[in-house]
This record gives sequence, C-alpha cells and structure tokens, in this order.
Amino acid sequence: MKSVAELKVQVFADGADKASMLELYRQPYIRGFTTNPTLMRKAGVSDYERFALEILQHIPDRPISFEVFADDETEMERQAHKIARWARNVYVKIPVTNTRREPMYDLIQRLSADGIQVNATAVLALDQVRHIAEALRGGAPSYISVFAGRVADTGRDPVPLMKAALELIAPEPNTQLVWASPRELLNIFQADEIGCHIITVTSDVLKKVSLIGKDLHEYSLETVRMFHDDAACSGYTLELTPEELLAH
Repeated sequence: MKSVAELKVQVFADGADKASMLELYRQPYIRGFTTNPTLMRKAGVSDYERFALEILQHIPDRPISFEVFADDETEMERQAHKIARWARNVYVKIPVTNTRREPMYDLIQRLSADGIQVNATAVLALDQVRHIAEALRGGAPSYISVFAGRVADTGRDPVPLMKAALELIAPEPNTQLVWASPRELLNIFQADEIGCHIITVTSDVLKKVSLIGKDLHEYSLETVRMFHDDAACSGYTLELTPEELLAH
C-alpha cells in the first residue's frame, strides 16, 4: 500500500487551530490548507483577520483558503477582494449559494475574471459543479470543493458523483476538484484512485496516517488488549450467584 506522500492527490489540512496548522506545515505531504468560519469558531478564533494574517506569516508558500462570511452578494464581493489582498497564496472561499438559496455563480465569475483565486465551497450537487465550472472558465486558478463526506452522510455513494464532477471540469485547466469533508482515511485513497486533484483532511483523520498498511492481525491484538485494559481499569466484575456456585 502506498504512503500518503506517494499518492497523486494533494492532501490539504482542514482546520483553524494555529498550533496544529503549524505542526502540519512541517509535513511535506501537506500541500495546502483550508479553513472556514465554523472551524474558526470551534477553535476559539475571535479576530478573523488577525488570525488569518498570523497564519499567512508562518505559511507563505502553500495555498490557503479563507472564506467570506457575509450573506449579501455585494458584501461578499467586498470581503473577497479584501481577503485576496492578504497574500498571493490565498484562495477565497465563496459559498455556492447564500442562505436564501440565491446562487453565487455571477459573483464567482466576476471574482475569477478579476484574477482572484476562488474556492467555490459547500457544493454537493452535480448541477452546481456544472454552473461553477462555467463561471470559472477562463479565469484565475480555482478550486471547486464538493463535500463528498456530507454526500455520504445522506446514504449516497460520493464516488460516482466525484467521478462525474471530474469529467465536467476536465476541459478547464485552471480548475481543480476538491474532495471536501472526508470522514475516514480511506477517502484519501478513494480520491487518489479516481484522479481527484485535492482532498481536505482534518487533523483527527490525519492522526490515523500512521495506520496505513498496518498488519491487521497486530491491529486485532491491540484492539483486544484495549478492551481488556479498559475493563481492568474500570474494575468490572461479574460475581457468581449461589446457583452458579453450586453448578460449578
């Protein structure tokens, strides 16, 4: 089995914890970074711009995606231009719609035509991929982030969708497909197998990289030991009843 470093798919770290991001930056197989307002809030980030600028000082040479957080198209556009000016390695995340279901395809087209590197995000449906690809045509280098993990959460196999998305964007040399929101390490290998360009992976999943190719019999034994040790540490007992004592 190949190591992550040997795969063609580019692994991007997904998160907003500064210490974790800088630790992962030391790993050569981490080719870029993504974050979003939800991850930032979870990490306790209170000053969006200050956090971003600090990260960019430490990570100047790998792509990093920061997301607009406005819900109005005009304000989204203003925020996108501001974020794009922070550094040359910045990609600006634009959601496929706002909260009122209004598509942001025109905004994506304008930003890309203006030379802003767009990461179209929160994409789950193939028709969304088609419209975004058309909007990005001829523009700046860009990403389309399809949330394959969320697709899988609905009971659907995301692999056929991701394959179809790759076919849709194949004529667009400046656009790369992102397998977003993976749920397990296996998804990295699935993304690589179908030729997906990028996969974003949280630190929780990245912690399992050391398990790649692990001997399954050894892993089985470790699991048995874990169950045994936890039972012992908990002091669990099953006392024999008088009837059971007589039976013995």
